[in-house]
Amino acid sequence: MLHRSVKLLAMACLGWGMAGCVSPAQGGVPEATSAPAEVRGVWLTTTANDHIASPGQTAETMRRLREMGLNTVYVEAWKNGYTQYPSAVLERVIGVDRRPALIKQDPGDPDKPIEARDLLGETTIEAHRNGLLMIGWFEYGFMAAHKDTENHLREMYPHWLSRDQEGNEVAPNGFVWMNPLHPETRRFLLDIILEAVDRYDLDGVQLDDRIVWPYYTMGYDDFTVAWYRNDHGGKAPPQDPKDPAWMRWRADKVNEYARQFVKELRQARPGLIVSLSPAPYPWCWENYLLEWPKWAAWEPGNSEGMWWDEFIPQAYRYDWPAFKATWDQQIGNLHQYGAGDRVKDMLAGVLTTGSRPDPVPWADLEQKIDYVRSTKAGGHVWWFSRGVLDVYPRQIEALYDVAGNGHAPHPMRPDGWRTPSIPLQRRGSAGWAARDVPAGRYRVIARGSEGSGWSEFDQIEHRGGLLRIDGSDSYEAVELLIDRRQDMSVFPPGS
Repeated sequence: MLHRSVKLLAMACLGWGMAGCVSPAQGGVPEATSAPAEVRGVWLTTTANDHIASPGQTAETMRRLREMGLNTVYVEAWKNGYTQYPSAVLERVIGVDRRPALIKQDPGDPDKPIEARDLLGETTIEAHRNGLLMIGWFEYGFMAAHKDTENHLREMYPHWLSRDQEGNEVAPNGFVWMNPLHPETRRFLLDIILEAVDRYDLDGVQLDDRIVWPYYTMGYDDFTVAWYRNDHGGKAPPQDPKDPAWMRWRADKVNEYARQFVKELRQARPGLIVSLSPAPYPWCWENYLLEWPKWAAWEPGNSEGMWWDEFIPQAYRYDWPAFKATWDQQIGNLHQYGAGDRVKDMLAGVLTTGSRPDPVPWADLEQKIDYVRSTKAGGHVWWFSRGVLDVYPRQIEALYDVAGNGHAPHPMRPDGWRTPSIPLQRRGSAGWAARDVPAGRYRVIARGSEGSGWSEFDQIEHRGGLLRIDGSDSYEAVELLIDRRQDMSVFPPGS
C-alpha cells in the first residue's frame, strides 16, 4: 500500500534545472490522429486466457492493445457473485469485500490460490496509462452464480433467487439468478456499480443481457407470484410461461428497472458512457424478455436523464452471411422502434473465437468490420482478447494500420480525452518532478517495484508548468494520469 505522506507542490521550473524535469514529449503529449472516429474495443475477462492474470500481464496487454490500434477496453468487474474490486457494499451484504482468494470464478478455473486483487483499479490505471478508454463491464448483472458454484449470495439470500414452476433456482442457461423484480436485488446491483463509479475514474460502465429476465421459464418464485397477484386481482401467473400477457408483464418490469438504472447513473455522473451488450433481437425477447431496441428510442440528453449511450449486440456468427443477416436485422429493429438515428450508437460485437476448435476465419472477420463501417455504425468490439492478442494480432494491427492512419478517436469523446501517462523523474531524496505539465486535474500513481502494480495515492489540481512531488524516494516510478471525473459531472462531458 502506498503512503499518503507525499507532499505535492506545483511551482515554476526556476531552481530545478533542465536535468531535473521531464518533458511531456517523453510520455504526455496526445498522439496525432487521422483515422475516422470509431470504437475499436475488446472485452477482457479472467476466463480462458491470462491477459489480465497479474499486474505485469495487465500492463503488457494494455500496452499492446494501444500499439495495435484499439481505443477502448471493456474489463470484467462483477462476476459469479463477487466484485473484482474492494467493495464496501458487497462486504455489507455478504461479509467479504471482493472475490476471496480461494473462490473459483468458473468451474474450469485451476484449484490453486489466486490472490484477491483490485482488478478494476489495476486495469483502469493501465488502460489510462496507454491512452485507452476504460469501461467497467459488470458482466453478470442479476446472475448470481454458475449452477455448480456455491457462493455467498446463493447461500445467504435464497429469497433473492428467481425460480421456475418446479421451484428450481437454476435457469435453463445453467446459472442461478437474482430476481430482477426484487427491490433488494435491484438496489444491490445499482449500489455496487455506483460505488465503482464514485471510486474509480471510469469512462463508462456496461451491462449485457444479464440485466434482464433469467429466462422466460422463470418467475414463479414467491415474491414474483405475490406481485403478479397484487396486480391481477389475486390471480396467479399463467401456467404457460410463454403466455403473451405474462411475458409482457415481466418485460415491463425489466424496462422499468432499465430506466431507474440509467437515471441513477446520470445523477451520479451525467457524462459517463452507459453501455449495453445484449443478445440480438428478437431472440433476446423470446428467451429473456429483453426489448433493448425500445431502450434505444430513449433519446440522449432527455430531461429525465434516462438513456443508454451505446448498444453492442452480440452478433456472434461464425460465417459472413449469417453475420450480415443478423446485423441488418438489428439495424431494422432500431428503425422499427423509432430509433433509426441511433445506428451511430450501435457497435458490432464480433466473435473471434468460440465453442468451435478453430477461430473464425480472418477473411470473414475483415469483411464483417468493413460491412459494419459501411452502415455508419459506431464501431466494433472484439469477443474477446484471446482472438485479438493470441490468434490475429498481426492481422488486426494491419487492419488498423496506425503507422499509416493514426489512432482512431472514440466517437463519444474528444481527441486526447485519455492521454498517455506523464512520467516524473526522480530527484534523489528530494522527490520527483516534471516540467511543462499542462494545466489540469491529475491522478498521481506510483509503483513500488518492477512487476508490481501501480496504485493511485492522490489527486491534484495543477496550474501548469513545473510539477514537483516532495517526499519518499522508495518508489520505483511515479506518473501522472489525467483525471476526468469532474469533466463527466455534466453532459456532454466537459461542457
